[in-house]
Amino acid sequence: MTPTPLPDGLIPDGPARSDRAYVTLVSNEAYLPGALALLRSLRLLGSQADMVVLHRDLPVDALASLRALGARTVRAQLLPTSQEFDRTHARDALHARAAFTKGGKPDFHTPLDNFIKLRLWQLDYCRVVFVDADAIVLRNIDKLFGMPEFCAAPNVYDGLDGFHRMNSGIFTARPDPATFAAMMAHLDRPGIFWRRTDQTFLQDFFPDWHGLSVHHNMLQYAWFAMPELWSWDHIRVLHFQYEKPWQDHDKADRLRPLIDLWRQIADGGPMPDLSGMPAPGARCGSR
Repeated sequence: MTPTPLPDGLIPDGPARSDRAYVTLVSNEAYLPGALALLRSLRLLGSQADMVVLHRDLPVDALASLRALGARTVRAQLLPTSQEFDRTHARDALHARAAFTKGGKPDFHTPLDNFIKLRLWQLDYCRVVFVDADAIVLRNIDKLFGMPEFCAAPNVYDGLDGFHRMNSGIFTARPDPATFAAMMAHLDRPGIFWRRTDQTFLQDFFPDWHGLSVHHNMLQYAWFAMPELWSWDHIRVLHFQYEKPWQDHDKADRLRPLIDLWRQIADGGPMPDLSGMPAPGARCGSR
């Protein structure tokens, strides 16, 4: 199939099939398990929107596994940023200046790649909902396509101060070349430092962002740090923002019910019955 022409920096494997799309980013192959689970969750919920995976040169077998789940894959280059910008936002430089102190980012986390998300404003869709590849969708969220640009949920997982910040794990967007050009002009300026890469940039670029509920981007640490916020009756997206559910890590036992939920979807099982999920802090076997 001849790729559909898109702006420089984007090479799709075929044409769009809808005017709206869920988009995720797989910056390297280590994120593939997350993207596959996300796609499976969206398929289980029956959305008719396209599912798009932006990626950086994934191997053929990885691309085939994504396409087998109905994804449109779009190879995306890094943004054409300056050498100063790239040095400032390289992994070691960023972590030295703004270390992650509340959770552990995996070794395969590449901060500079996060800015590739901005290329979704170059895509050939009218409306887009971006969802991080380390998240799963537990209830249909197609209503977000009707929301304005720019909607996101707050960054709440260990304290109420998180309501003052957005989390870029899920957000609404309206692709437009003019918006992308304005973003590029704002992004790379002398002396600029985006502490949390795309997340800090997007909050600055969209200062009047519309707030979605925490349930549209429920961050995993709330399970043990803010259990009063947890409601299985309302959660729509579960986001593993630090350690990933396909990793071995030191918080796995504390997050076991969430990891098991992710694995059921990742392994090709049905959408879990959330009414049977334990409450935060419940003992094994209790409800």
